[in-house]
Amino acid sequence: MSEFTNVTVIRKANVYFDGKVTSRTIVFPDGSRKTLGVMLPGDYEFGTADREIMEILAGDLDVLLPGADGWQTFAAGTSFEVPANSKFSLKVRTLTDYCCSFVK
Repeated sequence: MSEFTNVTVIRKANVYFDGKVTSRTIVFPDGSRKTLGVMLPGDYEFGTADREIMEILAGDLDVLLPGADGWQTFAAGTSFEVPANSKFSLKVRTLTDYCCSFVK
């Protein structure tokens, strides 16, 4: 899906790691949420309360998922899932554009 219609966009940005990771939240009529964001190169760790599906729209990064034995590489056109109530680590190699879906 290349565009979203009939959504509400939260104006306030989500800013992490001194602005190296930013996103905007969009809310759908059914109450579900996604964020659209950009990550600059760097190493990051995130925690999540909800299950997440992270779609990589541009760029590439390495991800260490909970319970995984090693890092996995993801690039434009790929996605990965993070279980609820967990932490995951990222090594962003190039400017990365992403869409994150939160699944309740």
